Amino acid sequence: MKKESQFQSKLRKELEEKFPGCIVTKLDSGDIQGIPDLLVLYKNKWATLENKKSKNAHRQPNQEYYVDRMDKMSFSRFIYPENKDEVISELTDMFNK
Repeated sequence: MKKESQFQSKLRKELEEKFPGCIVTKLDSGDIQGIPDLLVLYKNKWATLENKKSKNAHRQPNQEYYVDRMDKMSFSRFIYPENKDEVISELTDMFNK
């Protein structure tokens, strides 16, 4: 099983290729505990992604709260190898609206 950091690094590169000109940056969970890992800015839209090394990986306190809250604002998901293709497909649909 890959480390979460390895998955995140590969994911960032994939997002930058899929959405040319996007900005993918890490958010600081030390500032807001539970905030998703990545912020993706593309054209006039944004999304956040909380990376996990697997579907069953432990979730920190407040992560579900912030993923749900930010999804209501724009787009936010937990993303892991098992659902990566589905989440990127949903993200593509949202960015292309």
